[in-house]
Amino acid sequence: MSSKQTASSEKNSYLIPILIIGALFFVFGFVTWVNGTLIPYLQLALQLTTAQAVWVTFAFYISYAVMAFPSSWVLKRTGLKRGMLLGLLVMAVGTIIFIPAAQTRTYAVFLTGLFIIGTGLALLQTAANPYVTILGPIESAAKRMSIMGICNKGAGALAPFIMGTIMLKNVDGFNDRLAEMNAVQRAAELDALASRVVWPYIIMAIILVGLAVAIHYSNLPEIRKEEQIDEKQETNAKDRPYWWNYPYLLLGFLALFLYVGAEVMAGDIIQIYGDSIGIELSIARHFTSYTMIAMLIGYLLSIALIPRYLKQENALKISAVLAMAFSIGAIFTDGYTSIVFIALLGFANAVMWPAIWPLAIDGLGKHIETGSALLIIGIGGGAIIPKIWALWGEKMSHSLGEAEAYQTAFWILVPCYLFILFYAAYGHKIGKRI
Repeated sequence: MSSKQTASSEKNSYLIPILIIGALFFVFGFVTWVNGTLIPYLQLALQLTTAQAVWVTFAFYISYAVMAFPSSWVLKRTGLKRGMLLGLLVMAVGTIIFIPAAQTRTYAVFLTGLFIIGTGLALLQTAANPYVTILGPIESAAKRMSIMGICNKGAGALAPFIMGTIMLKNVDGFNDRLAEMNAVQRAAELDALASRVVWPYIIMAIILVGLAVAIHYSNLPEIRKEEQIDEKQETNAKDRPYWWNYPYLLLGFLALFLYVGAEVMAGDIIQIYGDSIGIELSIARHFTSYTMIAMLIGYLLSIALIPRYLKQENALKISAVLAMAFSIGAIFTDGYTSIVFIALLGFANAVMWPAIWPLAIDGLGKHIETGSALLIIGIGGGAIIPKIWALWGEKMSHSLGEAEAYQTAFWILVPCYLFILFYAAYGHKIGKRI
């Protein structure tokens, strides 16, 4: 068989697994980026402050930090395929919990459902991300991750339009209308708003169970540990008994932590920020979609350029510089212009996960599973960074006013992107044997 035929055969053998993983990344995206709509929705339905509403992102993303290593342990026993199936079923349980949460209008129950959904996603992502990385040469891993990103962010662009239309329909001036009602009318209006979430989440549960069944009957192959480790990686790893002996992995974890926090700021917080500066929710509910569209453009560009014209570490440098510029633009401009700069962060963010992940796990050898789980913990940045932003904005609002305070709090993004620039330029080389 010629080398050309061999390469074609290898590509065909990867096609079905890539399509299956792509479908899962679409699910990741829809379930994840609907949080941008949930935040303003629950703020209205449960009458929350901004700082309280941001517990949505905290409950969802902190589950990754809590469950990443347990997920790795589970996958060692179940294998990739059954682990993915289990993750989908766990997510379905989380979506069903939204029914009693809506019926009782209890925030803690909503947060519990979000944590369980995040737990299922942690299991899925712990399996799916390294799977994509090793389906081909490490040099083109960023391209494959970008393809998965298109599936993820395509769903992320759809989620706010679909869920916003259902959950945030006719909510402009909602609090003003509530103020004119008596207690009984007010409770009835809030109950009616809370009930809007029930059917969408029932449908999501059905889809998740359906995907689990499809995974069960699919021919998705198992990739065992010995298939993930090439001779070079094993040689590099043989004298490093522990995962913490890899400085570039630890720095990569921190880079991912900061990146995910910044990504959630651009994707989930943009709607509630728009509301805080006086933009009506009928308009602001679509802002997450604009961020996702910007990310899609970034992914498409990265697929065209990486690695043929641009190394993934150089693409990461450019993205970090752009992101700092857009962050500063969001802080020093007003109204819709500020919103545009935040949405543009989606473009700058697009290449960051696809570039950081392979740079961080390259050469881990026998530690690849633990290293991947550590990087999944980095998704917990989506819990911490937005919460700091909300608390910072709330504290400053007493002296600056709400709009200016939350805008000023976007300064938190600048050091995040500065560290990512450091990782792209130097950090990913520390302790790595070329």
